[in-house]
Amino acid sequence: MGRSGEIFEELLAIMEKLRSPEGCEWDRKQTHESLKPYLIEECYELIEAIDEKNDEMMKEELGDVLLQVVFHSQIAKERGAFTVENVIEHLNDKLIRRHPHVFGDSPGYSYKQWEDIKAQEKGKDKSSRIGEINPLVPALSMARRIQENASQVGFDWEDVKGVYEKIEEELKELKNAQNPEKVEEEFGDLLFSVVNLSRFLGVEPESALRKATKKFVERFKKMEELIEKDGLVLEQLSLEKLNEYWEKAKGGDEE
Repeated sequence: MGRSGEIFEELLAIMEKLRSPEGCEWDRKQTHESLKPYLIEECYELIEAIDEKNDEMMKEELGDVLLQVVFHSQIAKERGAFTVENVIEHLNDKLIRRHPHVFGDSPGYSYKQWEDIKAQEKGKDKSSRIGEINPLVPALSMARRIQENASQVGFDWEDVKGVYEKIEEELKELKNAQNPEKVEEEFGDLLFSVVNLSRFLGVEPESALRKATKKFVERFKKMEELIEKDGLVLEQLSLEKLNEYWEKAKGGDEE
């Protein structure tokens, strides 16, 4: 067994010990359901590390994501459902099966072939080229994925100019919406078009929105500091005065 195999076996032994009667009370109490929020949290923390290009942080967060895989596998093993070895074997088989152009005789990568293989795996006669909607995936990420799938079969704008024009069209329709239901519909169309633009520009929309939100929070805190420094109370200032402090806070970003 190589070094990586030994380390992995040690990890499995640690997890099994934590779940044992001699282990940790908190770990023993956990279930697949109770661990769901931790899995989501760890994935987002990994994304943050990737966005910040922080290798040390990424190493730690990848470990936390791996812990979730091992944790769930140990619980499943205790239930007699499956083991982590079964998880890895299934993954190995799927990777080989879905890449016949690498491990088989297929001449090259084909999106249609990829989707057909997925459909066969799930016992379906035919898979839509547009893909399937998972209601648990963040909306921005799902929109981008659906658009990418449509593009793979040629249903796409010829260039980014058409996308900008579509955004202008959707914004106009939103302005003309007359009732709450129509406003929601047109707002959704506008968001969908903006996600399409992100794809053309090579920007990950979920990441971009997180960064924009983080920037807003940092500037707002800076604005609060400036107001307090001048002996004023934020809630007592006019919108005009707040905008002045906001511009000062923005100016600090460029120093």
